[in-house]
Amino acid sequence: MHIWLRLLWLITITQCAALAPSNESYACNNSPDLCDRSYSNITHLGAHDSPFLRDQSTGYSISGNQDLNTTSQLDAGVRLLTAQVHSHNGAWHLCHSDCALLDAGPLSSWLATIKSWLDNHPYDVVSILLVNPDLATRSDLDGEFETAAIRSYAYAPRSTTAASVKWPTLDELIASGKRLITFVADIAPSMAAPYLMDEFTFVFENPYSVTSLSNFSCIPQRPAVVQGQTSAAVQSGRLSLMNHFLNIRQSFDIQIPDVGNLSVTNAASGTTGNLGDAAAICTAAYGKAPTFILVDFFEHGSSISTVDKLNGIVPVGRTPAASNATARAIGTSGVVAQVGNLGSSLSCYNGLSLTCLLMSLVILIT
Repeated sequence: MHIWLRLLWLITITQCAALAPSNESYACNNSPDLCDRSYSNITHLGAHDSPFLRDQSTGYSISGNQDLNTTSQLDAGVRLLTAQVHSHNGAWHLCHSDCALLDAGPLSSWLATIKSWLDNHPYDVVSILLVNPDLATRSDLDGEFETAAIRSYAYAPRSTTAASVKWPTLDELIASGKRLITFVADIAPSMAAPYLMDEFTFVFENPYSVTSLSNFSCIPQRPAVVQGQTSAAVQSGRLSLMNHFLNIRQSFDIQIPDVGNLSVTNAASGTTGNLGDAAAICTAAYGKAPTFILVDFFEHGSSISTVDKLNGIVPVGRTPAASNATARAIGTSGVVAQVGNLGSSLSCYNGLSLTCLLMSLVILIT
């Protein structure tokens, strides 16, 4: 009897193994070569302020950091999505600095869009970074994930208080069904909703408020414990996030995306400040390619191919991103008019004066 049971067990295991896909038959994050790599040994292209668009839907808002929506970003190969979470009328919304400035709607709706994309792309791993200036609690954010029915995809680390020494491979994440990696800046580490990882426990960043092409740097700026200490940041086990987007400083110390220099900042080589050379410098400084590279208007220039080169892959299964020339054609020429129109349209919003509005218009970036 035991012999028959063992034979039955062996047959079952053999059949399951035959039915299980090998990484030769499918692509992880658009490449079979990435399947057996650790999550930490891949460079993930990031869309800075993913839901904040400069397109017709927002009146080509000067606050927008992307032309194309989150679904189009993912289709084109973006695998890190960042957003800002703000409290608005008793709900948690995605707003750029202030909900009176640019409101991209409820957090749960955006998460539901990502969930739908994950449903349709079973061999892809996506990362989210939520900036949390209004201090949403773990319970608040967990409720948004539950509403979006995306929580089942969320990966939780073994420890929430220390950087992971060993991250799973994409294959392992896919097999487990935990294909969503979520960081929050900032949130206290806790085993309550452990999938909401405090960003700076697990990640370090280079400077992000850059207004000159010659000022990009690989030196860690955040968290404070490794500020200015590249070796300490790398040795801490934190993943590296390389911010590479440029801003223009306007009147009232307002900063907006520098769309006029996108051909440089998102270029593979050439003029000072280009993405390819900056990535090479950071790769040398960190001893490996950055884990994340975060850009504005990702489809303009060579950000996608630059990241593919760092990963050493020829991608498959992507939908090429169509650039939105109309949005960028506005450039910086319409900034003063847009700020003026914004002030006129919102000066009575909740009793805000134009002066108060301008003081709050820090159209930046975290």
